[in-house]
Amino acid sequence: MRLSTLLLLVVYLSGCSEEKSHRFDAENVIAWCIVPFDAKERTPQQRIDMLKELGISRYAYDWREKHIPEMAEEFELAASNGIEVSAVWLWIDARNDTVGALSASNEKLFDAIRETGIQTDIWMSFNSNYFDSLTQAQALERGIEMVDFLSQKAEGLGCRLALYNHGDWFGNPMNQVQIIQALPKRKLGIIYNFHHLHEDLGAYEQAVTDILPYLWTVNLNGMREEGPKILTIGEGDEERDMIKLLIDKGYEGPWGVLGHIETEDVRVVLERNLKGLRSLQL
Repeated sequence: MRLSTLLLLVVYLSGCSEEKSHRFDAENVIAWCIVPFDAKERTPQQRIDMLKELGISRYAYDWREKHIPEMAEEFELAASNGIEVSAVWLWIDARNDTVGALSASNEKLFDAIRETGIQTDIWMSFNSNYFDSLTQAQALERGIEMVDFLSQKAEGLGCRLALYNHGDWFGNPMNQVQIIQALPKRKLGIIYNFHHLHEDLGAYEQAVTDILPYLWTVNLNGMREEGPKILTIGEGDEERDMIKLLIDKGYEGPWGVLGHIETEDVRVVLERNLKGLRSLQL
């Protein structure tokens, strides 16, 4: 091998190694399910301090009714501490939410975004009751109508709307793709969650191909076909190949790392998942 060729190969391999080593760095990781899923029930300040101590600079904000009074405070605390609120959670329930009239709790979420001026993604999903007893065509029409309304509401605040697979009709990636394609003028993406696709593992490769043009974030989890739903990354037998497929198809992140265990200190859960993710050596 000529010296010039050897040098080029060394440079190439060095670049590949550097790219690989930074793939799961802090700036490319989003902490998820860390607000209601925390046995220590941290305050907003304690949560921000925890993220800083872990070296995590981004998180998505999930919430329950009891967190509404402190939402705006937390968004402001995050901004003042250099922590990015990458997304906020929005759950649509047919009992309380209609096009043009969201529940009081969901309206307060939008109020907190408006009050603080944060520009973030809104990760939304539906209770299965939103599509009960509907044909495919009817469900698609109803989903498009609500997503269009929510997207307009988000864009009015400088935010983007993302569709989150949470099971049932709306959790089917092809239904999400059809909704997005029906609304080409909207800024819509997909948030893909390993912990909500156990029943669809057989269709995983095709699903990734279909959603890749719209994919904004992948939330990771240890994966075994038989479960459990929540498993530490690295303790399953499927997740390494699943992540590798995403990388091979060109997805570069960000990657969500879950808390999602109510009975444990969320810091311990995050540390365990970060360690497991890096152990995969992808």
